[in-house]
Amino acid sequence: MTKNANIELPATTGAVRQPGDSGYDAEIAGFQTAYTHRPAIVVTAAHAEDVRAAVEYAARHGLPVAVQATGHGLSVPADGGVLINTRQLTDIRIDAATRTARVAAGVRAGQLIEAAAAHGLAPLNGSSNSVGVVGYTLGGGIGLLAREFGYAADHVRAIELVTADGRLRRLESGDELFGAVLGTVGNFGVVTALELELVPVTTVYGGQLQFDAALVPQALEAWRLWTTDLPEQLTSAITMMAAPDIPQVPPQLRGRYLATVALAYTGSAAEGERLVAPLRAIGERFTDNLRVMSYTDSHAIHSDPPHPHPYTGTNALLSELPADATDAFLEATGPGSALSVVAGFRHMGGALRRPGPVASAVDHRAAEYVARAIALPGSDDRAVAAGLERIRKTVEPWTIGRNLNFLYGGGEQAEQTRAAYSDATYARLTALKSEYDAQNMFRFNRNIAPR
Repeated sequence: MTKNANIELPATTGAVRQPGDSGYDAEIAGFQTAYTHRPAIVVTAAHAEDVRAAVEYAARHGLPVAVQATGHGLSVPADGGVLINTRQLTDIRIDAATRTARVAAGVRAGQLIEAAAAHGLAPLNGSSNSVGVVGYTLGGGIGLLAREFGYAADHVRAIELVTADGRLRRLESGDELFGAVLGTVGNFGVVTALELELVPVTTVYGGQLQFDAALVPQALEAWRLWTTDLPEQLTSAITMMAAPDIPQVPPQLRGRYLATVALAYTGSAAEGERLVAPLRAIGERFTDNLRVMSYTDSHAIHSDPPHPHPYTGTNALLSELPADATDAFLEATGPGSALSVVAGFRHMGGALRRPGPVASAVDHRAAEYVARAIALPGSDDRAVAAGLERIRKTVEPWTIGRNLNFLYGGGEQAEQTRAAYSDATYARLTALKSEYDAQNMFRFNRNIAPR
């Protein structure tokens, strides 16, 4: 793609760049390095009006639009068209009296956590501090406290959205588009801000228990049984992986195959200690750092990689998790598997089962667990996709759908997007897409095509 000096550019306060311009490469870069947008124009929005102007420009010229704040969820890179980078939209306004926050489109989880903590409150964020609040929430948002409070999307009070006609709208519960936007990750426009409910949490009991290779099968089975009788105030996950032998990994972990149980509990430390006793009884822990921590330190619970890197992955929402499922999954993902993956399960249920206080497109609430597998893209993407498919099939008898937040890469695989919704929800979404974005301007995502 070459720069066209004669092309009309959108009139915005924020910078507008084309290929070859200084700063272009920095503006298109994101956390997910397996894919990179290559737009004809990238607009670095300075405020919501810039977003509106960029969308209006794209509509006038029949161009598709991509959106990026942090680039964590990038799965379909734009080739041409307009990229709107919202990273500079970082305004946060906390209303402690109503326990709400208005967050602009570029706000990262860590920024909101710090701002809310000053008022004795916390957002329903995920495991990583660097993930964008808006993108995470639009995917549903399964957070550290999910079993107690439900999906982050269930706690949205208002949405500020630029639709394909270049109109900036404020949506609230009861508006036709409000429930469609929540759970569809950018299919209906560019969200410039969200108004979210916060929760009165300042500390959690949490951290990790890690078990070395010899205890991995026992740890997985013990965690499976343990999760069948837990209070909703405890949310946990188990992950199995072989740590790569690279400089970014601490020396004591390199090359080791480990099972890691990560958990967050909002009850007392004494009760937390009692609840985790069955896990400690598994045997010697390679790591045991469970403790009471400030919620501002809660990113340490999962210790997600902080640096940009390539990744692809899949998931399956499960109605139950019998031993047959975990046995087959472990065999397909363990040290002897054909594809090297980070794999595991997250405990669902609790408040995630219940319909939220506002309508949304977040479906499959009967899920009790989600199985996940993440791999590095390879020289043969088809082989990696086939390997992930084989892993997913090990839990197929118990699968009821997919979760968009935990789908990484492979955005062109329409069947995975479709599996995130019930038939009724998908029919409603395609009808609304036809009404509000008939040309599918917003298609660089987990796309829901118009009819």
